[in-house]
Amino acid sequence: MSRTDLIGDTFTMMRNAIMARKESLDVPSSGIMKSILEILKKEGYIENYKPIEDRKQGILRVYLKYLNKKSVIRNIKRVSKPGLRIYAKRDKIPYVLRGRGLAIISTSRGILTDREAREQSLGGEIIGYIW
Repeated sequence: MSRTDLIGDTFTMMRNAIMARKESLDVPSSGIMKSILEILKKEGYIENYKPIEDRKQGILRVYLKYLNKKSVIRNIKRVSKPGLRIYAKRDKIPYVLRGRGLAIISTSRGILTDREAREQSLGGEIIGYIW
């Protein structure tokens, strides 16, 4: 079975792993997923990730982050889907939980956070929200 929404599937796998209190999970590798996981690592939502080589497309092992037995990720939500793309202009980039959350945006300069996109005055496709 082919996957049409790798990002949405990965977000769902992360939510399920958090509910099951897993320490790590394996997700299919892609360039976009590496960029998203790098942002999540930089912003402190995950501990780390590392690529694992298999003889296909590769796997990314994601190490989830917990504080006092509670996940740092409270919720992760896919916004723009293959069936309905959501775009935001540079002056209409949304704030997630009044700035306490994070919006992941695909711009012409790569995958950026909402804060970075505002600083660089870029709009783009809103991939998802995390808080």
